[in-house]
Amino acid sequence: MEQNNLPHIVLTDPPETQAFTGPSGRNSGSGIPEQNRNEHSRFLQRRFDTAWDEAEKEQQVVSHSTRTGVYLEFKGHPGVELVTKSLEDMRSKKVRLLNVRKESVAVDEDGIKDEEDQFVTYATVFVAHDKMDHFSQKIEQYAEEDSPSGKPRNAPLINSIADLRKASNLESFWRDAASLVPDNIPEWCEVWLSSDTDEVIRSFEKLLEEQNIATKPGFIRFPERSVKLVHVNREQLEQLSILSDDIAEYRRAKETARYLISLEAREQIDWINSLLKRVNRVESSTVSICLLDTGINNGHPLLSPLIADEDCLCVKEDWGTNDHNSHGTLMAGVAGYGDLLDCILNDNEIDIYHSIESVKILPPPPKENEPELWGDITSQAISRAEINAPYRKRVVCMAVSSVDARDQGRPSSWSAAIDQLSAGVGEDTKRLIVVCAGNLSDPAKYNDYPNAQIEDSIHDPAQSWNALTVGAYTELNQINEGSLAGFEPVAPRGGISPFTTTSHSWDDEWPIKPDVLFEGGNVAKDSSDFPTTCDDLSVLSTFHRPLESHFYPFNMTSAATAQASWFAAQIQAKYPQYWPETIRGLMVHSARWPNVLKSQFCTGNSKGDYKNLLRICGYGVPNLDSAMSSASNALTLIAEAELQPFEKKADGSGYRIKEMHFYELPWPRDALLSLPPLAEVTMRVTLSYFIEPGPGEIGWKDRYRYPSHGLRFKLNSPGESQRDFKTRINIAARDEDNDHPGTQSPSDHWLIGYNARHKGSVHSDIWQGSAAALASSNLLAVFPTVGWWKERTHLNRYSSKARYSLIVSITTPEEAVDLYTPVATQIGLTVPVTIQV
Repeated sequence: MEQNNLPHIVLTDPPETQAFTGPSGRNSGSGIPEQNRNEHSRFLQRRFDTAWDEAEKEQQVVSHSTRTGVYLEFKGHPGVELVTKSLEDMRSKKVRLLNVRKESVAVDEDGIKDEEDQFVTYATVFVAHDKMDHFSQKIEQYAEEDSPSGKPRNAPLINSIADLRKASNLESFWRDAASLVPDNIPEWCEVWLSSDTDEVIRSFEKLLEEQNIATKPGFIRFPERSVKLVHVNREQLEQLSILSDDIAEYRRAKETARYLISLEAREQIDWINSLLKRVNRVESSTVSICLLDTGINNGHPLLSPLIADEDCLCVKEDWGTNDHNSHGTLMAGVAGYGDLLDCILNDNEIDIYHSIESVKILPPPPKENEPELWGDITSQAISRAEINAPYRKRVVCMAVSSVDARDQGRPSSWSAAIDQLSAGVGEDTKRLIVVCAGNLSDPAKYNDYPNAQIEDSIHDPAQSWNALTVGAYTELNQINEGSLAGFEPVAPRGGISPFTTTSHSWDDEWPIKPDVLFEGGNVAKDSSDFPTTCDDLSVLSTFHRPLESHFYPFNMTSAATAQASWFAAQIQAKYPQYWPETIRGLMVHSARWPNVLKSQFCTGNSKGDYKNLLRICGYGVPNLDSAMSSASNALTLIAEAELQPFEKKADGSGYRIKEMHFYELPWPRDALLSLPPLAEVTMRVTLSYFIEPGPGEIGWKDRYRYPSHGLRFKLNSPGESQRDFKTRINIAARDEDNDHPGTQSPSDHWLIGYNARHKGSVHSDIWQGSAAALASSNLLAVFPTVGWWKERTHLNRYSSKARYSLIVSITTPEEAVDLYTPVATQIGLTVPVTIQV
């Protein structure tokens, strides 16, 4: 008989560790055109001399300038990457790559417009005065010396440069849409400095004071970068570029969305009394959900048992801790109870294993429209909660986002700060942070469903690699309100919510977002396609002014994010020892695409079809039973481990990838082979880890530079031996008599595939095949890929260790088969006995 509610099996034995060398590397010189070395070197030297002279003359105009170098801008060829890594001298730190940007062009070789756009890469570089000969020497070596291969020395770099010039005082540093550049009226902007040292920060603050530039207190620090919020016009930004050696980039500050919900409440006070009689708050649990929002009014009778006065905090004391807006209290009702309407209508006893914490991060009027350095505000908020109750296992929940979607997956100061907080950079505490994907920017487009949702990008900071990003789907399609007779729901039951956004428009290198979907509500429309929100198509939550009303409708990705935090708290309460990476991994691992949702965006069964589905819907809707428990015919194995991705070479000549982990999974081989030979079984593998965000925009031009490291997994093919598997994926496992074994990867068995699944820092894929094939597919490797820990070795992080959670499950529709007991027996676990009464 099938047993359910069995605990997941944790693999406590450490995996086998092996030296690792990947089978292939990246070719950074691909597509670089060959040049006439004499003509090209003379051209670049002339351009360099001119640029240097113009930069120095500009500095001489400023009488009190203390500049120690100049800014230059390098331009690549259309459609060809600049070899940016060679544009800096990391040893001296006097030649610094500041930012890399791409601009679209549409010209052919003759300067005639082409049908297909190409890009041109620009790189801004700081060069110290005493390093003036740095590039001149490289150009001279290119002209006169050959490399051992017979090509001109420095050919990849010099050939990739089409032109160079003195950097513009604004355009070379502006990293946002050109339309957002301030004019004569000051605007709040982010200034990214090219260092994170106290000396540079103090010097820049002194410069701001001398220039009478208004600023916000606080900095955000990243490796080799720090961010300051300043109130400036265009002229002041240009002046900062002239006066400071430490500018890396400028961006417009973000504004946050505020949710003002004004629908009528229809619920009665006796519901509350009935529910409270059935609620058991488990005081021994140390799990909490920390809401970063508009505050919470914990005097609400449903919230007072969950949140104590001392757990209502704020970033700034003059903001107060009360909810001035309603959004924070709406979040609390769902985060506290999950499906509040179901809790009220059923008669079941309800055990609540978590508390609620509130840190107010949005100020009340009239301050609410003031920009903030949101990464710094978020960091302060989490710090206040942890200082207030350091012993708690908390899920941090934030359903606050920017009002626009201009980042298009590119990290911002806010999303990168969340990545740092998740990874616990500079401290031992790693954190599970749950954020909303953000809502459709233009409500007038609700009826352009689902095209508008596909085209509207996820909002900052939901592009964070480490955060669990939550989008919205809906099961709500019944409209009973009399005033809406004749209205129909915009979205079908089980389809994507009209409110949500996606990562469909992002470049392929950025993470898959959202990660998962939860209920976000629906929109009603009449016969003329006029859209409106309504109570019937929203979830129920708590109102911030209980004297007026106890209940209020709640929707959008905020409601979905509150549900996701409740979901995460259930797992954390059952498994208090699990890492945040594991909780996030289990939520992704348990997710499935409802049939309607899948039919909306996945028109076939190719890997390309599923890649498209992922970019819109993430991994689907999590299932709490699967995330919390195994069953006799649905087994889940969990491994939490740590490896060192990189190391210094023994001869001191450089740095390399160090090691991989090898697992021989304790498969229930006999149970699998007892099934009919063609019986279908499913295996799912999820790898979850946190990256440390990279040093500024130079690290954000592609996915190889922003993350500190990457991790990947591979599985052996059916029947592939351990020796063949290891030598196929790992060059370091080969010797003179043991080359590539000629075996193939099991790509035909994977639903998503190696290339599509390995985006961001959580990777999940589904293996499908016969029980017999799976019985001999139990060898799995986890190995690192390149990241800035290896490339930027002067930051001394190359020997850092990276931890990860590996989750593997196998399921079969055959209820009579027991997969769980044989595995538990292999690793020495006692299987709980279920007695039927």
